Amino acid sequence: MRNLLWLLYVVFSVPYVNSQISLSESGPGTVRPGEDLTLTCKVTGASLTDSTNMHGVEWIRQPAGKGLEWMAVTYYNANTYYASSVQGRLTITRDTNKGEVYFKLTGMKPEDTCIYYCFRHAQQDISNGYMYINYALVT
Repeated sequence: MRNLLWLLYVVFSVPYVNSQISLSESGPGTVRPGEDLTLTCKVTGASLTDSTNMHGVEWIRQPAGKGLEWMAVTYYNANTYYASSVQGRLTITRDTNKGEVYFKLTGMKPEDTCIYYCFRHAQQDISNGYMYINYALVT
């Protein structure tokens, strides 16, 4: 009986393994002070409106030698929230037909030189703490 329950658990858990969902980030790589930084996070394998597999797309950055800084999140229902440090300079938009989330940070400053990451979390990942990270270097 225990083996049967284990087998059923494994079989019915397979749909929740989201290895076919991926994110890829693209952007200019280098911008000058005062210019705007625009990045695109392309999602394949799930819809941006899928509350289970794509609960949200988040953006963080990491300056050289420093910790991560959370910047923004846009949820499956299009609700978007920003860190106070970038409020008014950062805009997150999306095109659900293309599966793309767009990041635009205006008026780049030397302190904005960072590695920028987009990642997703699925509804079931929130309690488990899993993150799927792709990144692009912007200097």
